[in-house]
Parts: sequence; structure tokens; C-alpha cells
Amino acid sequence: MTIPTSGHGPLGPAPARCAALCLAGVAATAAGLLLPAVLGHALDLLLAGRPATRWVLYCAALVLLLALLDAAQTVLGGTLDALTTARLRERLTGHVLAVGPAVRFGPGDLVARLVGNAAQAGTAPAARAALLAALAGPLGALVALALVDPWLAAVLLAGAPVLALLLRAFARDTRECVTRYQEAQGRIAAALSEAVAGHRTIRAAGIARRETARILRPLPDLSAAGHRMWRVQGRAAGQSVALAPLLQLGVVAVAGLLLARHRLTVGDLLAASRYAALATGVGVLVARLATLARARAATGRLTEVLAEPAPVYGERRLPRGRGGLELRGVTARRGGRTVLDGLDLVVPGGTTLAVVGRSGAGKSLLAALAGRLADPDEGEVLLDGVPLRELSHEALRRAVGYAFERPALLGGTLAEEIGLGPVPVPAARVREAARRARAEDFVQRLPAGYATRCADAPCSGGEAQRLGLARAFAHGGRLLVLDDALSSLDTVTEARITGSLTGSGPDATRLLIAHRPVTAARADTVAWLDGGRVRATGPHERLWRLAGYREVFGA
Repeated sequence: MTIPTSGHGPLGPAPARCAALCLAGVAATAAGLLLPAVLGHALDLLLAGRPATRWVLYCAALVLLLALLDAAQTVLGGTLDALTTARLRERLTGHVLAVGPAVRFGPGDLVARLVGNAAQAGTAPAARAALLAALAGPLGALVALALVDPWLAAVLLAGAPVLALLLRAFARDTRECVTRYQEAQGRIAAALSEAVAGHRTIRAAGIARRETARILRPLPDLSAAGHRMWRVQGRAAGQSVALAPLLQLGVVAVAGLLLARHRLTVGDLLAASRYAALATGVGVLVARLATLARARAATGRLTEVLAEPAPVYGERRLPRGRGGLELRGVTARRGGRTVLDGLDLVVPGGTTLAVVGRSGAGKSLLAALAGRLADPDEGEVLLDGVPLRELSHEALRRAVGYAFERPALLGGTLAEEIGLGPVPVPAARVREAARRARAEDFVQRLPAGYATRCADAPCSGGEAQRLGLARAFAHGGRLLVLDDALSSLDTVTEARITGSLTGSGPDATRLLIAHRPVTAARADTVAWLDGGRVRATGPHERLWRLAGYREVFGA
């Protein structure tokens, strides 16, 4: 199971680094295989009283080469792990943001996958390269034994099937254990994220101990999976340790018999003992297989996230227009429930529409559909006659602006947060947008003004909403969607901002999610949602005569 990544990055081309790591590993294996033969030949020369200086130097050169290749593998492996992990995290983050609320994993689980699982999956290319070198060692040692004497290779081959079965069982069991371990980690992270988000509720209810127990409930599963993982690795190591010395002893015993019959030299015996150790040294293979099993299990968890379908954009651009919005037969379901059912709605360009309805009527979902933050299950949404699915991403985001009940302030300066969007915003427009959103007064009271970082400027709910409104105003667009973006404002500020919106001219369409009668009264038209459909439309004054409409506002 693999996750494709881009070919280039800040540290250079990943395929080239992977190939270099493979070559370094294979070269180190080749040097390690040459060393016993060279060392054995040098020993034979010394025992025969012949000059052996050149072969001793060869041995020293091979040892030095092995040290250099080991350092190269360490550097290449580390940088390849870091580069692959960075690319995986970049791709996973982009995909999650593209999918948005439709992703079926909780925030804590996603963080666990993005941080821990991505780091483990990032080791896969280096682990595969290391496994190739680890496999080349025993195979090369077997060939070398055959070259020394075929009987030596035959003795080793007698136990090879048993070793192969042990390694296969180890790889299978390790991946199963690691998968369970990572799933338990994800459940703990998800519960912790929920608790952090609701910390005020937990403190107010005095249930910290109960929440701690809930967060740590998967710990027994985590412990069981961890213990089983160590038992599997320990059993594999123990079985290999029991078998490997027997095979080595068999090879050395046969080599001794051949030496007694003058078919081998002392140097050959030395080389054969080293090759037997290399051929049966499955400890390195066990470690490489364990690393690869962890990487494959983590890759599987990342693949689950990447399998979530992301929205596909078209290539069309919008014609000239004032932001006319139309919903045709729109049906949207959430959690198995039909929230909007065959909804039809037309908002003429340049007008202001207030959407009202009881809690759960689908107001926020309609707001999300209007700017394609979500797609309907059935039907179509059009902006100035163009289906939103056919618009390019750039054209759509330039045309539609949003302000939310809880705007996200992402850590930059206040000026950067207001200017956050698809295109840079001049400083003069940032200030004008802040004035229009009635945010400039409290921004200018801060020591650094617009250069104050959000972390140094704790905002009330109303102040944060005004910054979100300023962000929407700064980028303009032909459709402005306010999803409950006035709920935390005092009535005077709300009245001023609403008056600014409705009196700003016919160049843009405004869609307001309204909870107060005064907000609905300032709109050109009100759409009353009930039962997943538009129950009635018209001016607020006319709808106010209906008892059911008044009940929406608790009147």
C-alpha cells in the first residue's frame, strides 16, 4: 500500500534520494561480503609467510568504506524520512481542508494521523531500501558460501525454509498488532480533543475525573496491542536466535571437515564462518520488517483519510453580474437525515435575503451550499446562471465572501487576519473594511494596532465576529454570506452593520442567517425555512402577520 507523493520538494527529488539510499545499502552489503574473503586471503598469505601488506590495506580500505557508507545511509535515510513525512502531512492537510466537514474522522483522530501516523508512514521508502540491503546480505552470503564450497551452501539451505516461515509470520502478526495499537491511539486523541474543546463545560459540571476516565478508556486496548507487539517480536527473535546458531555450527563443522581433508584453507574457514553469520543474521531482517510493518499500518490509516472524496472544480468563469443566486431542487442530507428537501429559492442579484427558521431547519447548511462549502446530494446551485460545480476554485472564492458565527483567527496579525483571502488586500482596504465592520475602534486601542498578533489581542465574541465581518468586507465579491455572523453583537452595533450591508448599493447580493426580528426587518426579502423547504418568502412586515413566523423568534 503506497501513497504517491510529488517528485520534488525543498530537499531535492525524493526518487533520487531513495535510489541513492538503495545504492548505498547495496554497496555496503557488497563491501561487507567482500571483507571476509579479503580477510581470509590475507590470513592465508600471512600463515604461508608470503607478503600480505596489499591485502591488509584492502581490508582497511573496506572497513573505511563500510564506515563511510554507514554514515551516508544515516544521512540519506534521515533526510528521506523527513522529506516524505513533510509531503505526506502537506498532502493530508490539504485534502482534509478540501473535504471540509464532510470528512468522517474527528479532529483528535485526524491530528493523531497527521502527526504520529504520517511520521511512521514517512519511514516507508527508507525502510524498503534498508530491507533490500538486509535481504541482499543473506543472499550474497549464501552465494559466497557456494563459491567457497557447495556443501557449505547446502547445509545453510537446509534451514532456510524455516527461517522464511518465521519471518513471514512475524511480518503478518506485527502489522496486525501495530494497526490495533494505532487505532487505540487515535481513539484516545479523539476523546482528548473533544475534552479540550469542551473544557469549560467539564469544569462547570465538575466531571473532570469522569472525563479523564473516558479519555483513557482505550488504554487497556493500547496496552494489550503493545504487549502483543513485543511478544511477537520477542518470539521471532527467540526462534531465530535458537535456529541461527545451529545453522552456523553446521556450516563451521562441515568447513572444519573440509579443512581436515585439505579442501579448504584456514582463510576459507574464517570466511565461511563470517558468511554463515551473515546468512543467518535475521536480527537485522526482523528490525527492518518491524519498521516496514509499522509504516504500512500507518499508511493504511492515512489512505483512509485520502479516500474521502474531495470536491472537484470546473474551469468556467463568471459572466458579469450582481450575484444572483438560485437553488433548484436542492436536497441535502446530514447524518442520515434529510435537512433540505427539494428546496427551490431565487435571490435576485443586488438584493438582501434573510433566512430564518427554527433551530435545525437547515439555515447554516443552506449558507454553506450557497458558496459551495458543501455540495447538495441532489439539485443544483447557480450563481449568475452558472452552476457552482462548473466554476474554477479561484473564480468561486473571489466571487463569494463569508462571515461566520465563530470566525477562525489563525495566528497572524490583525491586519493579516482581515486580509486573509485568495488575493492580497491593500492596507487601505483593510482599514476601510474594519471601519465598516465597526472593528477599528478596538483595534486602534491595542498597542500595536493592526500589527498586533491575534495571540496578543484576546477578543470577546463580538469583537471576533467584527473581525470576521471585516475579512468578508475586505474581499468584496458579488455574493456575501453571513452565517449567524451578527449573533454576538450588541443591538446597536448589529443595527449599524446591518444598515451598512443593506444600504451598500446593488452591486452585490447579501444572504443573512437571521435570529433577530430587527435583522430580518432590514432585508429586502425573508425566506422562512420549515421542514426542509421554504415555507414562505416576502418582506418581514408581511410575514410577521403569520403566527408560525412569529413563533420562530419566540414572539
